[in-house]
Amino acid sequence: MAGQASRECPLADVLADRLRESKRELAARWLDRIADRVSLDANEIFPSDELLDHVPLLIQGVADYLEDPVNEIGVDMPVVAKAMELGALRHAQGFDAYQILKEYEILGGILFAYLAEAADKIPEPCEKSELLYCGQRLFKAVTLIQQTTTMQFLRLADAKIAEREERLRAFNRSVSHEIKNQISAILGAGATMLEMPDLEPARKKQFIDIVIRNARTMRHTIENLIALSQTEWDSRQHRHIELREAAREAVRGIRESAEEAGLEIRIAELPEAEINAAAVELCLTNYLSNAIKYADPSKTGRFAEISGAVDTDPQGQRELVIRVRDNGLGVPPEMRDHLFERFFRAHDSTTDVEGTGLGLSIVAETAESLGGRAWAEFPGTESVFAFALPFRRKNTDSAAALETEVPPEPV
Repeated sequence: MAGQASRECPLADVLADRLRESKRELAARWLDRIADRVSLDANEIFPSDELLDHVPLLIQGVADYLEDPVNEIGVDMPVVAKAMELGALRHAQGFDAYQILKEYEILGGILFAYLAEAADKIPEPCEKSELLYCGQRLFKAVTLIQQTTTMQFLRLADAKIAEREERLRAFNRSVSHEIKNQISAILGAGATMLEMPDLEPARKKQFIDIVIRNARTMRHTIENLIALSQTEWDSRQHRHIELREAAREAVRGIRESAEEAGLEIRIAELPEAEINAAAVELCLTNYLSNAIKYADPSKTGRFAEISGAVDTDPQGQRELVIRVRDNGLGVPPEMRDHLFERFFRAHDSTTDVEGTGLGLSIVAETAESLGGRAWAEFPGTESVFAFALPFRRKNTDSAAALETEVPPEPV
């Protein structure tokens, strides 16, 4: 019978032993192939010795199944646990499902090539059908491990999407409530002017100011929401441009306001990185707008400076960090923990600056939607508002290539 022939293949035991003997060599070959196709350093593809041991253990699992397919790869086997850990790692590193499939395609190709070469050197006689059964076992073993890794990745991705959707629902409720209040203020002021046409000029001007201020605030909120919605597209649909170009575009958009406030905007050294245009321009525009709004009128050298660097996040993953430093009014220490909360305004009671308090929360939402983060630092008398985006992997014109959205740091 075919099943019996597959179990009794004289090559299966020998090939399985060869795989076990060479598992670390094959793991290193696989790692080199991946490193050639990504901008991640080879040490970051598996950032610890424990994780680096995953591939030899996966190859061990393939060898065991090749030797005896009766021993199905089950959920309680160590190889399955390692495959799941690999799925969690790739999720944390920002891979997508396609790239995981590609990763295993490369691994499968290495194993098939190795076994084809080894089979030619084995003296045992073997029928062609038996050799095909060995290939079928190898294919099934790699596929089962690939599915385990991918399913764990997708479970984590689904959980992240559900969490993000809940944040967006709460965000939408807050924004809707705020816009409703602004509409009520406009309608109330307008109704008062209609009902009291003989209002004295000063009083009438107050109501007109209420209408204009709330309408302007609503327009700014809606513009932010439109820009924010663009970051929800699939990453393959994003417009990607150089970081410096995105910074210049953000500066162009607020140049007039900066000049009116007497604020100089500088662009310092930026790494050569390709980024999501909509997300980065939105974040920079909000940070720069805050620097303009809260510029210190008592200072003559008012400025805001954009800088960037490739750094490492708290989990040891590489990330692109973009900072906006200014010498404005700053933020009182007791209010700093609330900066990125929706509708929070640190200087609401001390300035007459217009705004909704949504700018920083939108930066945080945008960065988090792309797997990044946002924060503020206060060195000396200056303020630094920063956001970071993780290295992502993207498709290129070649379907066989894997690389990150952000190339390595320039030398």
